Amino acid sequence: MTRVLVVEDDPQLVRALIINLQARQYGVDAASDGATALRLAAARRPDVVLLDLGLPDMDGVDVIKGLRAWTRVPILVLSARQASDEKVAALDAGADDYVTKPFSMNELLARLRAAVRRTEEVPLAPGATLVETADFTIDLLAKKAVRGDHDVRLTPTEWHLLEILVTSPGRLITQKHLLQEVWGVSQSNKTNYLRVYMAQLRRKLETDPAHPRYLITEPGMGYRFEG
Repeated sequence: MTRVLVVEDDPQLVRALIINLQARQYGVDAASDGATALRLAAARRPDVVLLDLGLPDMDGVDVIKGLRAWTRVPILVLSARQASDEKVAALDAGADDYVTKPFSMNELLARLRAAVRRTEEVPLAPGATLVETADFTIDLLAKKAVRGDHDVRLTPTEWHLLEILVTSPGRLITQKHLLQEVWGVSQSNKTNYLRVYMAQLRRKLETDPAHPRYLITEPGMGYRFEG
């Protein structure tokens, strides 16, 4: 059973989420503040976290940082905050997705399913497990990236995005396809997610992120990996 940790201080929303998740055979734990959330996450080891940013005891971004110190569990932010810099702050801290309140339960569940899919093992063709460039190496089997002598820490979303690109070298992967595969949505207004995550991947992997050699943007169309 997939376990979900709901971190939210609105009792009505918590109740609605628990009912909808349990009806779809998810196991659910709930926390109404950040300290309880961090304690529950360590004790229950959820498969995915739904996190409100406006908690009574600490900012949700601090909860993300606390979780990312020891786990790569997918984190979906649920928040009424709509400013793009707040969204970027949450994504930069290690969140995998950002759902603005009020939201459709169907859309949230689609995003949740996509987040869980990202953590599942994908069978790889023999010989397709190692991608080597002059600057970094991607081990698809071990889900590990190495640059120089150091491991590169990637969030589940960053990894899934990178995996799709490097397994189809030289091929243009459309924005719509990436949004559907990584976030479970295909709306064109979510392309800002791709920009944020591609920028993060370039910062972590490219020698000159402003002039990428490997992670190439095809303006208005999508992205491709040049090995």
